[in-house]
Amino acid sequence: MKRLRLLREVSLRGTLAAAAEALDYNASSVSHQLKLLEQEVGAPLLEPVGRKVRLTNEARILVEHAEAIFRHLEAAKADIALSRERVSGTVRVASFQTAGHAVIPAALRELQHQHPELDVTVSHIPVEAALPGLLARDFDIVLQEDYPGHPQITVDGAEITTAGRDPLWLVTGISSNQQHLSDLSEAAWVLEPEGTLARRWATAACRHEGFEPRVRFESSDVMLHLRLVAEGLGAALVPGLALEASNVEGLALSELPGRPARRIALAIRSGSGHSPAITAVRQAIAGQIAEKLAAGYPEAS
Repeated sequence: MKRLRLLREVSLRGTLAAAAEALDYNASSVSHQLKLLEQEVGAPLLEPVGRKVRLTNEARILVEHAEAIFRHLEAAKADIALSRERVSGTVRVASFQTAGHAVIPAALRELQHQHPELDVTVSHIPVEAALPGLLARDFDIVLQEDYPGHPQITVDGAEITTAGRDPLWLVTGISSNQQHLSDLSEAAWVLEPEGTLARRWATAACRHEGFEPRVRFESSDVMLHLRLVAEGLGAALVPGLALEASNVEGLALSELPGRPARRIALAIRSGSGHSPAITAVRQAIAGQIAEKLAAGYPEAS
């Protein structure tokens, strides 16, 4: 099992060094264990490709079987947990920033009250890294977001459920006379970094109105976006949860053409869905998301 887990980590992370770091081994130990696995299988498992390694056909077959084994083990752990009277254990959650501000604290307070023996850890990571981290078993639950026309890639081994749809808003300074996206072709823009789903969606939305956004500020910190806009330094496209979590004043909100919304979803590994601990955390987070999205947001502040 240990050697199968090592092979699976190499398949996910691409290098022996990255797999070793993820599992707290040294690279030479990983190499030695995989050579033993090759002897047991009777076939080569890895071939070098530059600085990385590539799995052979035999290795990919073995990883598929290993994933099935790991799912069965996860289901067995969940069955054992179901036999206990109290919900306990550790659940590792990965969240993007706006959910971390608007949803996670209240969900943790609820869980602490209802299940005092349950430990929940939270990491803030880019949404693009969420599903890979879930499949690599770095996390047990990940919050992800999809933007209109720019969905996350679906992957085998993950169960994804929609938690809600979060309206997307045009945000300008309260003193601005430009309240429509089409009027802001000459504005300075505050957007997320290149390559992110949010940035690709925002750029496409501006192009649909006939202009290329002039990006003056680039940051993954959406709260910084709002502060820069409130200072009259630019315009931004932000989700509603960011507005709910922020106490920034001096913002004017405008609806976007077609009233787009991002989809917020919760993902778990296949086979872990009936774990009492994972179920409790997932329900608490989903409940808070639903509550926040149902509350709505002011048109201006």
